[in-house]
Amino acid sequence: MRSALIVWGGWDGHEPEGVAHLFRELLEAEEFAVTVSPTLDAFKEHDLTALSLIVPIWTMGTIAPDQRDPVLSAVRDHGVGLAGCHGGMCDAFRTDTEWQFMTGGQWVAHPGNDNVRYTVEIVPGLDHPVTAGLADFEVESEQYYLHTDPANTVLATTRFPNPTLPAEVNVPVEPCAMPQVWVRRYGRGRVFYSALGHQRRVVESGVPRELLRRGCVWAAR
Repeated sequence: MRSALIVWGGWDGHEPEGVAHLFRELLEAEEFAVTVSPTLDAFKEHDLTALSLIVPIWTMGTIAPDQRDPVLSAVRDHGVGLAGCHGGMCDAFRTDTEWQFMTGGQWVAHPGNDNVRYTVEIVPGLDHPVTAGLADFEVESEQYYLHTDPANTVLATTRFPNPTLPAEVNVPVEPCAMPQVWVRRYGRGRVFYSALGHQRRVVESGVPRELLRRGCVWAAR
């Protein structure tokens, strides 16, 4: 049986416990044995190399080397998968550049904050198992602007600046397609990320939920 460890905590505004239980529901439906923990010490207390998948849900905060290094090694050296969403994976531990190297990106802005309406566009022509057959969709949430690794395989994007926002809150950059869903390799391990998920309601149904389900299954060893 495949196994997964979900570790949640950090900033409460991202509903880490609720999102953790959503991931647990998705994984248990796929017949994973799932352990859920509210402490980063779980990363050093469990044998991560025996897992199929690690799901971090921890916005901001700090992580000690003896908590972080087992995750890096499990993914990089042993091929354990990594999957996550929103700030719980790519706005965790802002000063830890090796964490950002592993995950493939870091949040830097969300113009307009919450309740922004925007479109997520599936990248055409990839025929990737995470997005195959899925269509573009609209979301009302935080629209993430990220610094991303050019080595990522981008599966979905969103447009910046957002034409629905007033000029004073738009990003002062050239128009661009900002990655929102990607996959990558970190050493031997597969990594999946979705920028959606400011709160559980954003990803608990429809295409956002299906992206999480497929992403976890794809990333898992």
